[in-house]
Amino acid sequence: MPITKSAQKQVRVSERKRLRNQPIRSQCKTSITKAEKLIFSGKLVEAASAVAEAVSMLDKAVEKGVIHANNAARRKSRLLKKLNTAQKPQSPIPALEPAQE
Repeated sequence: MPITKSAQKQVRVSERKRLRNQPIRSQCKTSITKAEKLIFSGKLVEAASAVAEAVSMLDKAVEKGVIHANNAARRKSRLLKKLNTAQKPQSPIPALEPAQE
């Protein structure tokens, strides 16, 4: 338990901030999870719109100061990387042939 008055006030302030930030953080995580499920299920058209929504949510969280900008950038990068690899056509591995000179 905090002893000084300033420490007690800081506990109250941080609790208010936590309660204000919690739904925003939760909504970001939910939108990312929805997008990933759509990507892995192969529904790429719906996945693209879900990824756009997740990116928007992350940007809003950064604007409000809920998460750090680099944290959002990392999450967006990972999500877009998953979407892009899912959209890329699967090509067979080319056979290695000796070089002709």
